[in-house]
Amino acid sequence: MYSHLTSCPLKYQGKKPGHAVSLRYKQPVKVMTFIFEELDCQSSPLGDISLRRRSEPRLNNQIVFEVKLGDEFLMSSLFVEAEEQLSSLGLAALKSNGHQKDLQIIVGGLGLGYTAVEALKDSAVQRMRVIDIMQPVISWHQRGLLPVGDILATDPRSELVQGDFFKLATANEGGFDQQQPQDKVHAVLLDIDHSPSHWLNDANQSFYTQESLRRLGEKICSGGIFALWSNELPDAAFSDLLSSVFVNCQAHIVTFPNPYTGEESSNSVYVATKQ
Repeated sequence: MYSHLTSCPLKYQGKKPGHAVSLRYKQPVKVMTFIFEELDCQSSPLGDISLRRRSEPRLNNQIVFEVKLGDEFLMSSLFVEAEEQLSSLGLAALKSNGHQKDLQIIVGGLGLGYTAVEALKDSAVQRMRVIDIMQPVISWHQRGLLPVGDILATDPRSELVQGDFFKLATANEGGFDQQQPQDKVHAVLLDIDHSPSHWLNDANQSFYTQESLRRLGEKICSGGIFALWSNELPDAAFSDLLSSVFVNCQAHIVTFPNPYTGEESSNSVYVATKQ
Protein backbone atom coordinates (compact mmCIF):
# COMPACT_ATOMS: atom_id res chain seq x y z
CA MET A 1 0.00 0.00 0.00
CA TYR A 2 1.77 3.09 1.25
CA SER A 3 5.50 3.56 0.82
CA HIS A 4 6.37 7.16 1.66
CA LEU A 5 8.39 5.94 4.65
CA THR A 6 11.51 4.10 3.58
CA SER A 7 13.37 4.10 6.86
CA CYS A 8 12.69 4.40 10.55
CA PRO A 9 14.52 7.34 12.10
CA LEU A 10 14.01 6.19 15.69
CA LYS A 11 13.49 2.64 16.89
CA TYR A 12 12.98 1.09 20.28
CA GLN A 13 12.93 -2.71 20.38
CA GLY A 14 12.55 -5.39 22.99
CA LYS A 15 9.22 -4.19 24.47
CA LYS A 16 5.97 -6.08 24.38
CA PRO A 17 3.02 -4.77 22.35
CA GLY A 18 1.18 -2.06 24.20
CA HIS A 19 4.23 -0.94 26.19
CA ALA A 20 4.75 2.80 25.97
CA VAL A 21 8.26 4.20 26.14
CA SER A 22 9.21 7.77 27.00
CA LEU A 23 12.71 9.01 26.29
CA ARG A 24 13.87 12.45 27.40
CA TYR A 25 16.40 14.46 25.45
CA LYS A 26 18.17 17.42 27.02
CA GLN A 27 17.87 20.65 25.09
CA PRO A 28 19.14 24.13 25.90
CA VAL A 29 15.68 25.49 26.66
CA LYS A 30 13.20 22.64 27.16
CA VAL A 31 12.86 18.90 27.65
CA MET A 32 11.28 16.89 24.86
CA THR A 33 9.45 13.64 25.53
CA PHE A 34 9.60 10.96 22.85
CA ILE A 35 6.70 8.51 22.81
CA PHE A 36 6.88 5.05 21.29
CA GLU A 37 4.16 2.45 21.73
CA GLU A 38 3.71 -0.79 19.83
CA LEU A 39 -0.03 -1.19 20.04
CA ASP A 40 -0.22 -4.64 18.48
CA CYS A 41 1.83 -7.23 16.61
CA GLN A 42 0.28 -10.36 15.12
CA SER A 43 0.91 -12.98 12.49
CA SER A 44 -0.82 -12.63 9.11
CA PRO A 45 -0.86 -14.57 5.83
CA LEU A 46 1.90 -12.24 4.58
CA GLY A 47 4.04 -12.19 7.74
CA ASP A 48 4.05 -10.39 11.07
CA ILE A 49 2.13 -7.12 10.97
CA SER A 50 2.48 -4.46 13.64
CA LEU A 51 0.81 -1.19 14.58
CA ARG A 52 2.75 1.46 16.42
CA ARG A 53 2.14 4.94 17.73
CA ARG A 54 5.02 7.35 18.17
CA SER A 55 5.89 10.99 18.34
CA GLU A 56 7.91 12.49 15.50
CA PRO A 57 10.59 14.86 16.89
CA ARG A 58 11.19 16.36 13.45
CA LEU A 59 7.55 17.49 13.36
CA ASN A 60 7.27 19.09 16.79
CA ASN A 61 6.44 15.74 18.41
CA GLN A 62 3.36 15.15 16.26
CA ILE A 63 1.81 11.75 17.01
CA VAL A 64 2.09 9.35 14.07
CA PHE A 65 0.51 5.93 13.58
CA GLU A 66 2.49 3.50 11.42
CA VAL A 67 1.98 -0.04 10.15
CA LYS A 68 4.83 -2.41 9.32
CA LEU A 69 4.73 -5.78 7.59
CA GLY A 70 7.89 -7.53 8.72
CA ASP A 71 10.56 -4.86 8.27
CA GLU A 72 8.66 -3.00 5.53
CA PHE A 73 6.71 0.18 6.25
CA LEU A 74 3.22 -0.08 4.75
CA MET A 75 1.43 3.06 5.83
CA SER A 76 1.53 6.17 7.95
CA SER A 77 -1.14 8.50 9.28
CA LEU A 78 0.98 11.38 7.93
CA PHE A 79 0.07 10.53 4.34
CA VAL A 80 -3.66 10.08 3.79
CA GLU A 81 -4.67 12.66 1.16
CA ALA A 82 -4.54 10.29 -1.80
CA GLU A 83 -6.34 7.55 0.10
CA GLU A 84 -9.19 9.95 0.83
CA GLN A 85 -9.19 11.15 -2.78
CA LEU A 86 -9.63 7.55 -3.90
CA SER A 87 -13.13 7.74 -2.41
CA SER A 88 -13.84 11.34 -3.36
CA LEU A 89 -12.83 10.97 -7.01
CA GLY A 90 -14.47 7.57 -7.36
CA LEU A 91 -17.82 8.61 -5.91
CA ALA A 92 -17.81 11.88 -7.87
CA ALA A 93 -17.40 9.92 -11.11
CA LEU A 94 -20.14 7.53 -10.05
CA LYS A 95 -22.60 10.38 -9.47
CA SER A 96 -21.70 12.00 -12.77
CA ASN A 97 -22.70 8.69 -14.37
CA GLY A 98 -26.18 9.04 -12.88
CA HIS A 99 -25.89 6.94 -9.70
CA GLN A 100 -27.01 9.35 -7.01
CA LYS A 101 -28.35 7.29 -4.09
CA ASP A 102 -28.54 3.87 -2.41
CA LEU A 103 -24.96 3.17 -3.41
CA GLN A 104 -23.45 -0.26 -2.84
CA ILE A 105 -19.67 -0.07 -2.73
CA ILE A 106 -16.69 -2.31 -2.12
CA VAL A 107 -13.41 -1.12 -0.63
CA GLY A 108 -10.50 -3.45 -1.25
CA GLY A 109 -7.94 -2.97 1.51
CA LEU A 110 -8.72 -1.59 4.96
CA GLY A 111 -5.40 -0.24 6.27
CA LEU A 112 -5.75 2.77 8.55
CA GLY A 113 -9.27 3.23 7.21
CA TYR A 114 -9.09 6.66 5.57
CA THR A 115 -10.53 5.56 2.21
CA ALA A 116 -13.50 3.84 3.83
CA VAL A 117 -14.17 6.65 6.33
CA GLU A 118 -14.16 9.19 3.49
CA ALA A 119 -16.72 7.07 1.63
CA LEU A 120 -19.00 6.95 4.68
CA LYS A 121 -19.11 10.76 4.74
CA ASP A 122 -21.29 10.52 1.64
CA SER A 123 -24.90 9.97 2.70
CA ALA A 124 -25.63 8.40 -0.69
CA VAL A 125 -23.65 5.32 0.37
CA GLN A 126 -26.18 2.77 1.57
CA ARG A 127 -23.86 -0.18 2.12
CA MET A 128 -20.08 -0.48 2.17
CA ARG A 129 -18.13 -3.71 2.49
CA VAL A 130 -14.44 -3.41 3.25
CA ILE A 131 -12.46 -6.52 2.36
CA ASP A 132 -9.05 -7.19 3.89
CA ILE A 133 -7.08 -10.41 4.09
CA MET A 134 -5.52 -9.48 7.43
CA GLN A 135 -7.69 -10.16 10.48
CA PRO A 136 -5.28 -8.21 12.74
CA VAL A 137 -6.00 -5.02 10.78
CA ILE A 138 -9.75 -5.59 11.12
CA SER A 139 -9.31 -6.12 14.85
CA TRP A 140 -7.52 -2.76 15.21
CA HIS A 141 -10.64 -1.04 13.92
CA GLN A 142 -12.93 -3.15 16.08
CA ARG A 143 -10.85 -2.22 19.14
CA GLY A 144 -10.66 1.47 18.21
CA LEU A 145 -6.85 1.57 18.21
CA LEU A 146 -6.51 3.85 15.18
CA PRO A 147 -6.99 7.60 14.68
CA VAL A 148 -10.36 6.98 12.96
CA GLY A 149 -11.61 5.11 16.03
CA ASP A 150 -14.12 2.28 15.61
CA ILE A 151 -16.48 3.97 13.15
CA LEU A 152 -15.91 1.35 10.45
CA ALA A 153 -16.83 -1.40 12.90
CA THR A 154 -19.88 0.35 14.36
CA ASP A 155 -21.51 2.33 11.53
CA PRO A 156 -24.50 0.23 10.38
CA ARG A 157 -23.71 0.93 6.73
CA SER A 158 -20.19 -0.53 7.06
CA GLU A 159 -19.19 -4.19 7.09
CA LEU A 160 -15.61 -5.38 7.65
CA VAL A 161 -14.96 -8.63 5.80
CA GLN A 162 -11.92 -10.85 6.32
CA GLY A 163 -11.14 -12.32 2.93
CA ASP A 164 -9.04 -12.29 -0.21
CA PHE A 165 -10.24 -9.35 -2.31
CA PHE A 166 -8.46 -10.55 -5.44
CA LYS A 167 -9.98 -14.01 -5.21
CA LEU A 168 -13.48 -12.58 -4.79
CA ALA A 169 -13.00 -9.97 -7.52
CA THR A 170 -11.83 -12.47 -10.14
CA ALA A 171 -14.11 -15.41 -9.37
CA ASN A 172 -15.78 -16.79 -12.47
CA GLU A 173 -19.26 -16.69 -11.00
CA GLY A 174 -21.16 -14.57 -8.51
CA GLY A 175 -20.56 -11.18 -7.01
CA PHE A 176 -18.89 -9.97 -3.84
CA ASP A 177 -21.79 -11.09 -1.62
CA GLN A 178 -22.03 -14.86 -1.40
CA GLN A 179 -25.56 -14.63 0.03
CA GLN A 180 -26.69 -12.56 -2.96
CA PRO A 181 -24.26 -13.63 -5.70
CA GLN A 182 -26.19 -12.00 -8.54
CA ASP A 183 -26.10 -8.52 -7.03
CA LYS A 184 -23.75 -6.03 -8.64
CA VAL A 185 -22.10 -3.09 -6.91
CA HIS A 186 -21.84 0.54 -7.93
CA ALA A 187 -18.19 1.06 -7.11
CA VAL A 188 -15.00 -0.80 -6.27
CA LEU A 189 -12.30 1.27 -4.58
CA LEU A 190 -8.99 -0.58 -4.40
CA ASP A 191 -5.96 0.23 -2.26
CA ILE A 192 -3.90 -2.88 -1.55
CA ASP A 193 -0.78 -2.97 -3.70
CA HIS A 194 1.81 -0.21 -3.94
CA SER A 195 1.02 0.14 -7.65
CA PRO A 196 -0.15 -2.00 -10.59
CA SER A 197 3.48 -3.10 -11.06
CA HIS A 198 4.65 -3.16 -7.43
CA TRP A 199 2.67 -5.69 -5.44
CA LEU A 200 2.31 -6.28 -1.74
CA ASN A 201 2.32 -9.99 -2.57
CA ASP A 202 3.62 -11.44 -5.85
CA ALA A 203 0.44 -13.51 -6.15
CA ASN A 204 -1.48 -10.26 -6.73
CA GLN A 205 0.26 -9.76 -10.08
CA SER A 206 -2.36 -11.84 -11.89
CA PHE A 207 -5.07 -9.30 -11.05
CA TYR A 208 -3.53 -6.69 -13.34
CA THR A 209 -4.48 -8.46 -16.55
CA GLN A 210 -7.28 -7.97 -19.04
CA GLU A 211 -9.03 -11.21 -18.05
CA SER A 212 -9.01 -10.44 -14.30
CA LEU A 213 -10.21 -6.88 -14.84
CA ARG A 214 -12.95 -8.20 -17.11
CA ARG A 215 -14.15 -10.53 -14.33
CA LEU A 216 -14.09 -7.64 -11.90
CA GLY A 217 -16.11 -5.55 -14.34
CA GLU A 218 -18.81 -8.22 -14.46
CA LYS A 219 -19.47 -7.54 -10.77
CA ILE A 220 -19.99 -3.78 -11.33
CA CYS A 221 -23.26 -2.37 -12.64
CA SER A 222 -23.47 -0.31 -15.82
CA GLY A 223 -22.24 3.20 -15.12
CA GLY A 224 -20.45 1.96 -12.03
CA ILE A 225 -16.79 2.68 -11.43
CA PHE A 226 -13.54 0.99 -10.57
CA ALA A 227 -10.99 3.23 -8.86
CA LEU A 228 -7.44 2.31 -7.87
CA TRP A 229 -4.82 4.01 -5.70
CA SER A 230 -1.16 3.88 -6.74
CA ASN A 231 1.95 5.12 -4.97
CA GLU A 232 3.50 5.86 -8.36
CA LEU A 233 2.78 8.40 -11.08
CA PRO A 234 0.34 7.34 -13.82
CA ASP A 235 1.47 4.38 -15.89
CA ALA A 236 0.49 4.64 -19.57
CA ALA A 237 0.58 0.88 -20.02
CA PHE A 238 -1.84 0.32 -17.15
CA SER A 239 -4.12 3.09 -18.42
CA ASP A 240 -4.23 1.31 -21.77
CA LEU A 241 -5.04 -1.95 -20.00
CA LEU A 242 -7.90 -0.30 -18.10
CA SER A 243 -9.23 1.18 -21.34
CA SER A 244 -9.41 -2.28 -22.88
CA VAL A 245 -12.02 -3.27 -20.28
CA PHE A 246 -13.62 -0.02 -19.04
CA VAL A 247 -14.47 3.38 -20.56
CA ASN A 248 -13.74 6.97 -19.56
CA CYS A 249 -10.49 5.95 -17.91
CA GLN A 250 -8.68 8.77 -16.15
CA ALA A 251 -5.49 8.93 -14.11
CA HIS A 252 -5.49 11.68 -11.49
CA ILE A 253 -2.29 12.92 -9.85
CA VAL A 254 -2.79 13.75 -6.18
CA THR A 255 -0.11 15.90 -4.56
CA PHE A 256 0.42 16.54 -0.86
CA PRO A 257 3.12 18.02 1.35
CA ASN A 258 5.85 15.69 2.55
CA PRO A 259 7.21 17.04 5.84
CA TYR A 260 10.26 14.79 5.64
CA THR A 261 11.49 16.26 2.37
CA GLY A 262 10.01 19.74 2.68
CA GLU A 263 8.57 19.26 -0.82
CA GLU A 264 5.48 17.73 -2.38
CA SER A 265 4.93 14.03 -2.98
CA SER A 266 2.54 12.55 -5.51
CA ASN A 267 0.29 9.52 -5.81
CA SER A 268 -2.12 8.48 -8.54
CA VAL A 269 -5.79 7.56 -8.54
CA TYR A 270 -7.16 5.75 -11.59
CA VAL A 271 -10.90 6.00 -12.19
CA ALA A 272 -12.68 3.96 -14.88
CA THR A 273 -16.35 3.39 -15.77
CA LYS A 274 -18.14 0.13 -16.51
CA GLN A 275 -20.03 0.56 -19.76
